[in-house]
Amino acid sequence: MEEFKYLGTALTNQNPIPEEIKSRLKLGNVCYHSVQNILSSSLLSKNLKIKIYRIIILRVVLYGCETWSLTLRKERKLRLFENMVLRRIFGPRREEVTGEWRRLHNEELNDLYYSPNIVQVIKSRRMRWAEHVWIILGWISKRWDVGIWTGLGWPRIETGGGRL
Repeated sequence: MEEFKYLGTALTNQNPIPEEIKSRLKLGNVCYHSVQNILSSSLLSKNLKIKIYRIIILRVVLYGCETWSLTLRKERKLRLFENMVLRRIFGPRREEVTGEWRRLHNEELNDLYYSPNIVQVIKSRRMRWAEHVWIILGWISKRWDVGIWTGLGWPRIETGGGRL
């Protein structure tokens, strides 16, 4: 089994992506629970709480997400996690008619959270990563063409410890 590491994720032909996402969500949960009192504090603004979520929690969850292929089930799990955090940030709402407190519905969370949701962020990062790969492949292809026409042979790509 050949293995390649990218951003802390082992890429193999065994498709460990579901386990990787599960692991990332566990780490995100640990991070969330360490700051949940801050996120529910009335002393901080909603904007500051959202920044805490995006800078601390979201980065932990999305580390290496460029390599993930998402199923609808995994997308739902990611959205559930995000909605849990957003409910802590925005708090419950009081019904105007009955005066009872209730948790926010997903549509209400989407309206309050102006940033792209977690799945959109993953897809955007994956597209950006793919663009970088194409740029590198184009550069290698041009170098290879130049090497063939000038008689230089295969280009050498330095990797620090050896050549590819």
